Amino acid sequence: MELIFVRHGRPEQVQTSDGTPADPPLAEVGHLQAAAVANWLKEEVIHHLYSSPMRRAIETAVPMEEALGLKATVREHLSEFDRDSSSYVPMEVLKETNRKAWERMASGGLSGSGESMSSWFRAVLEEVELLVEKHSGQRIAIVCHGGVINAYLASCLSFKDTDFMKFDVDYTSVTRVLASSAGHRSVKSINETTHFRNHGHLSIR
Repeated sequence: MELIFVRHGRPEQVQTSDGTPADPPLAEVGHLQAAAVANWLKEEVIHHLYSSPMRRAIETAVPMEEALGLKATVREHLSEFDRDSSSYVPMEVLKETNRKAWERMASGGLSGSGESMSSWFRAVLEEVELLVEKHSGQRIAIVCHGGVINAYLASCLSFKDTDFMKFDVDYTSVTRVLASSAGHRSVKSINETTHFRNHGHLSIR
């Protein structure tokens, strides 16, 4: 079967004042990115569509639902590791405003205790493997997050769960993994952005 991972579109920058999770919506360009990837993927046969419960993923899935004629099923454990954070700063903004924090994250220095990150990592892998088992011989699309995509790629490529953020995946980029019922995992592609062709303004990270 084939897994098609789609990272969400670019979100707004959000900081809550009461400490509640930020859970930002898509920015205007994020909605345009979501429409572009939906229009591109409608040419493929996709049997099922799944989404993280976070707002930026759900909003990215909306045009895909329309293009593919599918209803996205929300799966809790496809959430990003920052789900409970009270702030969300897009990486390209963080790079300009807090270079040290950006370098720490870009090198894999993620927030959260080692135990909580390890638990999140295991939950992501278990969730995706459940979908693999459920959809043998099919092609499914999963709208999620950069960390989720990196976590599953790390598992496929035998990276340590403490050092797994190896790939820079753009907003609404497509990453494909082939998974067999015998347990074989083959990375078919990473960070496809063909849908940005002739739309350079959408390729902002």
